[in-house]
Amino acid sequence: MKKFAAKTARPIPVIILADTSGSMSVNGKIDALNFALKDLIGTFQEESRLNAEIHLSVITFGGSAQEHLPMIPAHKIEGMEPLIATGGTPMGGALELAQQIIEDKEKVPSRAYRPVIVMVSDGHPTDGYHQSFTNFCNSERASKATRMAMAIGSDADESLMSDFVNDLEAPLFKAKDARDIIKFFRAVSMSITSRSRSATPNQSAVLEFDDSVNELDLEF
Repeated sequence: MKKFAAKTARPIPVIILADTSGSMSVNGKIDALNFALKDLIGTFQEESRLNAEIHLSVITFGGSAQEHLPMIPAHKIEGMEPLIATGGTPMGGALELAQQIIEDKEKVPSRAYRPVIVMVSDGHPTDGYHQSFTNFCNSERASKATRMAMAIGSDADESLMSDFVNDLEAPLFKAKDARDIIKFFRAVSMSITSRSRSATPNQSAVLEFDDSVNELDLEF
Protein backbone atom coordinates (compact mmCIF):
# COMPACT_ATOMS: atom_id res chain seq x y z
CA MET A 1 0.00 0.00 0.00
CA LYS A 2 1.44 3.36 -1.01
CA LYS A 3 2.14 5.98 1.62
CA PHE A 4 1.23 9.55 0.72
CA ALA A 5 2.94 12.57 2.28
CA ALA A 6 0.61 15.30 3.49
CA LYS A 7 0.48 18.10 0.93
CA THR A 8 1.61 21.42 2.37
CA ALA A 9 0.68 24.82 1.04
CA ARG A 10 3.22 26.57 -1.15
CA PRO A 11 5.02 29.38 0.71
CA ILE A 12 4.89 33.08 -0.06
CA PRO A 13 8.32 34.28 1.18
CA VAL A 14 8.42 37.83 2.57
CA ILE A 15 11.69 39.60 3.39
CA ILE A 16 11.65 42.91 5.28
CA LEU A 17 14.78 45.07 4.98
CA ALA A 18 14.50 47.45 7.94
CA ASP A 19 16.73 50.48 8.47
CA THR A 20 17.66 50.55 12.17
CA SER A 21 20.34 53.23 11.94
CA GLY A 22 20.66 55.85 14.68
CA SER A 23 18.47 58.37 12.84
CA MET A 24 15.50 56.02 13.25
CA SER A 25 15.56 56.77 16.99
CA VAL A 26 14.07 60.27 16.53
CA ASN A 27 10.42 61.31 16.08
CA GLY A 28 9.10 57.90 17.11
CA LYS A 29 10.24 56.16 13.92
CA ILE A 30 11.75 53.03 15.50
CA ASP A 31 8.77 52.70 17.86
CA ALA A 32 6.37 52.95 14.93
CA LEU A 33 8.40 50.37 13.00
CA ASN A 34 8.30 47.95 15.94
CA PHE A 35 4.54 48.51 16.29
CA ALA A 36 4.02 47.98 12.56
CA LEU A 37 6.07 44.76 12.44
CA LYS A 38 4.22 43.31 15.44
CA ASP A 39 0.95 44.20 13.70
CA LEU A 40 2.16 42.62 10.45
CA ILE A 41 3.20 39.37 12.14
CA GLY A 42 -0.14 39.15 13.95
CA THR A 43 -2.03 39.58 10.68
CA PHE A 44 0.07 36.93 8.93
CA GLN A 45 -0.43 34.48 11.81
CA GLU A 46 -4.22 34.75 11.51
CA GLU A 47 -4.19 33.84 7.83
CA SER A 48 -5.47 30.49 6.62
CA ARG A 49 -2.76 28.17 5.26
CA LEU A 50 -5.00 26.17 2.98
CA ASN A 51 -4.04 28.01 -0.19
CA ALA A 52 -0.61 29.47 0.63
CA GLU A 53 1.61 29.82 3.66
CA ILE A 54 3.31 33.14 4.43
CA HIS A 55 6.96 32.88 5.50
CA LEU A 56 8.77 35.89 6.96
CA SER A 57 12.35 37.06 7.43
CA VAL A 58 13.47 40.42 8.86
CA ILE A 59 16.89 41.84 8.03
CA THR A 60 18.04 44.93 9.91
CA PHE A 61 20.74 47.39 8.92
CA GLY A 62 21.87 49.72 11.69
CA GLY A 63 25.57 49.66 12.57
CA SER A 64 25.75 46.20 10.95
CA ALA A 65 23.50 44.13 8.71
CA GLN A 66 22.00 41.04 10.28
CA GLU A 67 19.17 38.57 9.96
CA HIS A 68 17.04 39.67 12.91
CA LEU A 69 14.37 37.07 12.21
CA PRO A 70 15.41 34.00 10.16
CA MET A 71 12.99 32.89 7.42
CA ILE A 72 10.20 31.00 9.17
CA PRO A 73 6.49 30.27 8.60
CA ALA A 74 4.64 33.21 10.14
CA HIS A 75 2.40 30.97 12.25
CA LYS A 76 5.49 29.56 13.99
CA ILE A 77 6.87 32.94 15.11
CA GLU A 78 6.72 32.98 18.90
CA GLY A 79 7.98 36.51 19.30
CA MET A 80 10.55 38.92 17.95
CA GLU A 81 13.00 41.09 19.84
CA PRO A 82 12.20 44.80 19.33
CA LEU A 83 14.42 46.60 16.85
CA ILE A 84 16.94 49.06 18.32
CA ALA A 85 18.15 52.09 16.37
CA THR A 86 21.92 52.57 16.34
CA GLY A 87 24.91 53.23 14.08
CA GLY A 88 25.18 53.90 10.34
CA THR A 89 23.15 52.61 7.40
CA PRO A 90 24.86 49.53 5.86
CA MET A 91 22.22 48.98 3.17
CA GLY A 92 24.68 47.19 0.88
CA GLY A 93 25.32 44.57 3.56
CA ALA A 94 21.58 44.10 4.02
CA LEU A 95 21.07 43.57 0.28
CA GLU A 96 23.84 40.95 0.26
CA LEU A 97 22.08 39.10 3.08
CA ALA A 98 18.75 39.32 1.29
CA GLN A 99 20.31 37.94 -1.89
CA GLN A 100 21.82 35.02 0.05
CA ILE A 101 18.42 34.20 1.55
CA ILE A 102 16.41 34.43 -1.64
CA GLU A 103 18.92 32.29 -3.55
CA ASP A 104 19.01 29.64 -0.81
CA LYS A 105 16.58 26.93 -1.99
CA GLU A 106 16.36 25.54 1.53
CA LYS A 107 14.90 28.87 2.71
CA VAL A 108 13.07 29.84 -0.48
CA PRO A 109 12.19 26.60 -2.29
CA SER A 110 11.59 26.47 -6.02
CA ARG A 111 7.91 25.67 -5.41
CA ALA A 112 7.41 28.96 -3.53
CA TYR A 113 5.16 31.65 -4.93
CA ARG A 114 6.68 34.93 -6.06
CA PRO A 115 8.57 36.41 -3.05
CA VAL A 116 7.92 39.89 -1.67
CA ILE A 117 10.84 42.08 -0.58
CA VAL A 118 10.12 45.30 1.33
CA MET A 119 12.74 47.97 2.07
CA VAL A 120 12.27 50.69 4.67
CA SER A 121 14.81 53.48 5.16
CA ASP A 122 15.10 57.08 6.34
CA GLY A 123 18.59 57.83 5.04
CA HIS A 124 21.41 57.22 2.60
CA PRO A 125 23.60 54.10 2.66
CA THR A 126 26.85 54.50 4.56
CA ASP A 127 28.64 51.48 3.10
CA GLY A 128 29.85 50.65 -0.42
CA TYR A 129 26.40 49.62 -1.59
CA HIS A 130 26.65 50.18 -5.38
CA GLN A 131 27.86 46.71 -6.40
CA SER A 132 25.61 44.98 -3.83
CA PHE A 133 22.61 46.92 -5.13
CA THR A 134 23.40 46.04 -8.75
CA ASN A 135 24.04 42.38 -7.94
CA PHE A 136 20.82 42.15 -5.95
CA CYS A 137 18.57 43.83 -8.52
CA ASN A 138 20.04 41.77 -11.37
CA SER A 139 19.97 38.41 -9.58
CA GLU A 140 17.49 36.01 -11.18
CA ARG A 141 15.29 35.46 -8.13
CA ALA A 142 15.36 39.02 -6.75
CA SER A 143 14.53 40.42 -10.19
CA LYS A 144 11.41 38.24 -10.30
CA ALA A 145 10.31 39.11 -6.74
CA THR A 146 7.83 41.87 -5.95
CA ARG A 147 9.91 44.72 -4.50
CA MET A 148 8.31 47.53 -2.50
CA ALA A 149 9.86 50.39 -0.54
CA MET A 150 9.03 53.16 1.91
CA ALA A 151 11.18 56.30 2.18
CA ILE A 152 10.80 57.91 5.60
CA GLY A 153 11.27 61.66 5.82
CA SER A 154 13.11 64.15 3.63
CA ASP A 155 16.58 62.64 4.23
CA ALA A 156 15.75 59.28 2.63
CA ASP A 157 17.49 58.40 -0.65
CA GLU A 158 14.33 58.42 -2.77
CA SER A 159 16.21 57.97 -6.04
CA LEU A 160 17.87 54.77 -4.86
CA MET A 161 14.67 53.41 -3.37
CA SER A 162 12.71 54.21 -6.53
CA ASP A 163 15.24 52.11 -8.44
CA PHE A 164 14.67 49.30 -5.92
CA VAL A 165 10.91 49.21 -6.51
CA ASN A 166 9.73 47.09 -9.44
CA ASP A 167 5.98 46.76 -8.88
CA LEU A 168 3.69 49.13 -10.77
CA GLU A 169 0.95 48.35 -8.25
CA ALA A 170 3.14 49.62 -5.41
CA PRO A 171 5.21 52.72 -6.26
CA LEU A 172 7.63 54.16 -3.70
CA PHE A 173 5.69 55.19 -0.59
CA LYS A 174 6.85 58.38 1.12
CA ALA A 175 6.21 58.46 4.87
CA LYS A 176 6.02 61.83 6.57
CA ASP A 177 5.63 60.60 10.14
CA ALA A 178 5.29 57.58 12.42
CA ARG A 179 1.63 57.00 11.49
CA ASP A 180 2.58 56.69 7.83
CA ILE A 181 5.01 53.88 8.74
CA ILE A 182 2.14 51.92 10.28
CA LYS A 183 -0.16 52.79 7.39
CA PHE A 184 2.37 51.45 4.86
CA PHE A 185 2.87 48.14 6.68
CA ARG A 186 -0.89 47.63 6.99
CA ALA A 187 -1.20 48.14 3.23
CA VAL A 188 1.64 45.68 2.63
CA SER A 189 0.06 43.06 4.91
CA MET A 190 -3.33 43.47 3.17
CA SER A 191 -1.65 43.07 -0.22
CA ILE A 192 0.16 39.89 0.81
CA THR A 193 -2.79 38.30 2.60
CA SER A 194 -4.93 39.10 -0.44
CA ARG A 195 -2.44 37.19 -2.56
CA SER A 196 -2.42 34.24 -0.14
CA ARG A 197 -6.22 33.88 -0.52
CA SER A 198 -6.19 34.41 -4.25
CA ALA A 199 -6.45 31.72 -6.91
CA THR A 200 -3.40 33.39 -8.46
CA PRO A 201 -0.98 34.11 -5.56
CA ASN A 202 1.82 35.08 -7.94
CA GLN A 203 -0.13 38.10 -9.09
CA SER A 204 0.54 41.41 -7.33
CA ALA A 205 -2.24 43.18 -5.47
CA VAL A 206 -2.75 46.94 -5.31
CA LEU A 207 -1.64 48.63 -2.09
CA GLU A 208 -4.71 50.02 -0.33
CA PHE A 209 -4.11 52.41 2.56
CA ASP A 210 -6.19 52.30 5.74
CA ASP A 211 -7.01 55.83 6.92
CA SER A 212 -8.24 54.48 10.28
CA VAL A 213 -4.55 54.46 11.29
CA ASN A 214 -4.96 58.21 11.81
CA GLU A 215 -7.33 57.43 14.68
CA LEU A 216 -4.85 55.22 16.57
CA ASP A 217 -3.94 56.43 20.05
CA LEU A 218 -0.14 56.26 19.79
CA GLU A 219 2.28 57.43 22.45
CA PHE A 220 5.21 57.98 20.12
